[in-house]
Amino acid sequence: MNFKIIFRVLGFLLFVEGVAMLLALFISLLYQGYDSTAFIISSGINLSLGGTIILLTRKVRPDIGRHEGYIIVSLVWVVFSLFGCLPYIISGAIPDFTNAFFETISGFTTTGSSVLTDIESLPHGILFWRSISQWLGGMGIIVLSLAILPVFGIGGMQLFMAEVPGPTPDRISPRIRQTAKTLWGIYLIFTVAEILLLWVAGMGVFDAVCHSFTTMATGGFSTRQASIAHWSSPAIQYIIIVFMILAGTNFTLSFMAIKGRFARVIKDEEFKYYILFILIFTAVIFIGLLVSSHLKVEQAFRDSLFQVVSIITTTGFATADYLTWKPVLYMLIFSLFFFGGSAGSTGGGIKIMRIVLLLKNSYYELRRMVHPQAIIPVKFNNTSVDSKIITNVLAFFMFYFAIFAASSVIFSIIEPDMESAMGAVATSLGNIGPGLGNVGPSETFVHIKPIGKWFLSFLMLLGRLELFTVLVLFSPSFWRE
Repeated sequence: MNFKIIFRVLGFLLFVEGVAMLLALFISLLYQGYDSTAFIISSGINLSLGGTIILLTRKVRPDIGRHEGYIIVSLVWVVFSLFGCLPYIISGAIPDFTNAFFETISGFTTTGSSVLTDIESLPHGILFWRSISQWLGGMGIIVLSLAILPVFGIGGMQLFMAEVPGPTPDRISPRIRQTAKTLWGIYLIFTVAEILLLWVAGMGVFDAVCHSFTTMATGGFSTRQASIAHWSSPAIQYIIIVFMILAGTNFTLSFMAIKGRFARVIKDEEFKYYILFILIFTAVIFIGLLVSSHLKVEQAFRDSLFQVVSIITTTGFATADYLTWKPVLYMLIFSLFFFGGSAGSTGGGIKIMRIVLLLKNSYYELRRMVHPQAIIPVKFNNTSVDSKIITNVLAFFMFYFAIFAASSVIFSIIEPDMESAMGAVATSLGNIGPGLGNVGPSETFVHIKPIGKWFLSFLMLLGRLELFTVLVLFSPSFWRE
């Protein structure tokens, strides 16, 4: 095990976090907030510690194996969260360490669950730090590092394979560094475009920047306690809907669209199912709201579409409290907790590709029973899917729902209300944000006991890294090899 390279990468990423804190410091100084000192101290700690580690590990073998890749990817979220919570604690915005860590890991994993009960009272620097933590976590801290690590003589394909969401990460370019730059270029273009559109639609510049960061990250942190419901503007809400859909789409397809290859996008099977699921759930909930509420047609449609897109992409923004809807409607919303965005997107959850492959394999299994001698492969985008991928998908589903069930039972000891316990576990594992019951869209997680927050933090990490990357570290064979 090349432990020196692990420390070197973590040192570099701590340095990157320190630079991000300097951006928050600039915002704090711009708005003359009381959090400036906190960012000076926090950034200084990160930059000095990260820089020291980099200097001490100059003479190191630059190769990263699969084992080192898994360890780095798992550790970086914990390390980032441990040091990323310093501004909250030092500034007094969130003085309790457990709450500060929970808020920070919720940010970096793009979950969006919060312990804050009066967001508007926070200084601009802290609000910006919440948003940029999600923006960095959205595309993945590791993918960011892939564009820069080669400068240090460190290859990164193993990190990319461990970090990028989805069963089959696409490489836009044969060179991993170029792939990372392309992904971040698209990410940046979409973010800037949303900032401009939200500003034109009437949102303030600062709010537009923060919400664009958290939309493209499918994170859901807001600068307002009421989330997007604070703005009653249909234009603002529709703009956010469009960019949530883009954020939940495979970024490879976005690259194809930018290159003018729209036929490739339209023919993509995962994208078609992704849009189909959005349309079906929106239509059903829209009809349900028209029948069961006094909302006008346009608002009922907008609320339905916004909440469906927000949950299926695991963004977690809210324009309405779905728990006030009829039980059948909010249970439909809850079922979306187990969908997720496309593979290769910033969304969390199970991912549409896995759901499609599971449905196809189940259907073909029935056909194989009728025609036992026939060879009926599962196809995706007119290409036969390797049996290893099908096995991986089946194993993922088994682990995901086993972890959800076991965690719900365990968490019900901490949170006696079973509906709230299931909601908290599902939203943490799926990196969504709001849950059910006491942790619904109009509530926060501040009342959860400290041990419960640490448990949910682990689930956030587990869900963000799609189970296997973390679970493999608990395998004795991983450490023996």
